[in-house]
Amino acid sequence: MPSKPQRIEVTLETLIESIALAEEIGVRVAVAAGFDEDGQYKIGLSVHEAVMNAFQYGNEQQREKKIHVLFELFPEKLVIHVTDQGTGFHLADVPDPRHDDNVLGHSGRGVLLMKAFMDEFDVQVSPTGGAEVVMAKHCSKQISQAS
Repeated sequence: MPSKPQRIEVTLETLIESIALAEEIGVRVAVAAGFDEDGQYKIGLSVHEAVMNAFQYGNEQQREKKIHVLFELFPEKLVIHVTDQGTGFHLADVPDPRHDDNVLGHSGRGVLLMKAFMDEFDVQVSPTGGAEVVMAKHCSKQISQAS
């Protein structure tokens, strides 16, 4: 019978300072989970980008809206959910910044980084209607879970 994941939930205000805080929490969770320095960096930067997008595009910098971050530690991977209170979006609508007509654009780079750095990446509509970024990083060895 599979064990339940360890869960760490954080609710952040829509403030620019929340982006760095979320990144720091992501790195600390990655360290505690046993990821190497490269994995810690990729997880931290991916959390940074997801929370930045929630701050900027999802919640449109409206402080009264919240950003929810959930870390789930499974034996084989770390799954991260970042949810905003915006209107949501479809991943297919995000422009690819590598295409010539999008190179000078202002969107798509964060999604590109998250896709490159994480082993799994998807965007869903959250139960509350906003966007929910779900991403996972597999570990080369099983993640230790404290009881």
